[in-house]
Amino acid sequence: MKVKSILVSQPAPSTARSPYFELAEKSNLKIDFRPFIQVEGISAKEFRQTRIQILDHTAVIFTSRTAIDHFFRIAKEMRVTVPDSMKYFCISEATAFYLQKYIVYRKRKIFYGNGRFADLAVIMRKHKDENFLVPLSDIHKQDIPKVLEGEGVKFTKAVLYRTVSSDLSDLSNIKYDILVFFSPSGIKSLFQNFPDFEQNETRIACFGPATAKAIKEAGLRLDIQAPTAQAPSMTMALEQYIKKNKK
Repeated sequence: MKVKSILVSQPAPSTARSPYFELAEKSNLKIDFRPFIQVEGISAKEFRQTRIQILDHTAVIFTSRTAIDHFFRIAKEMRVTVPDSMKYFCISEATAFYLQKYIVYRKRKIFYGNGRFADLAVIMRKHKDENFLVPLSDIHKQDIPKVLEGEGVKFTKAVLYRTVSSDLSDLSNIKYDILVFFSPSGIKSLFQNFPDFEQNETRIACFGPATAKAIKEAGLRLDIQAPTAQAPSMTMALEQYIKKNKK
């Protein structure tokens, strides 16, 4: 079946050179963007109930920019002054540079990996005397604490924000030819907002094995999946599917 419309369950790209826009122009498609999930910070009151003390830690591990935002937000709400001696371990160089939003970058002890948490953990081996704080979402990769335990470092896992379903009540008509998902939370949001959703002829695309598993467990048909050897990106997978279904 021919594809004319796609709904991507993420925010619209911030750059005009996005491959989604190129795909829309090339294939004469209507592509809309709408986040199905959003991040919500826990309150200072909730954080106090965990009895975690930021100043008991000498280093912080950041796996994302969102983690950085919520760490400094909760510190401010708790009226905690983060000392200049605090060390920062970031998943990537880009994440490390984001710290400039909150600290004087050149005056701090900052370490970063190449995007893989296991590689960042290797750097931590030289700092085993530190007491690490790990700001995370309520939904996070379970291999993070496992890797840290394997390295024998002292750490505290701190849930500072949670993933919740967006309010999609204004999307009265969700009849797109393709719906694109990137996380199991997106599938959960779909049914929370549209409990009577029936797939029928709607094609469903997803990125990642965890999302694919959630789609199948929800009783939906998975039509387009990425990444694959032939389609390492979501837009490539969509383009290949569209070319096969032009008639």
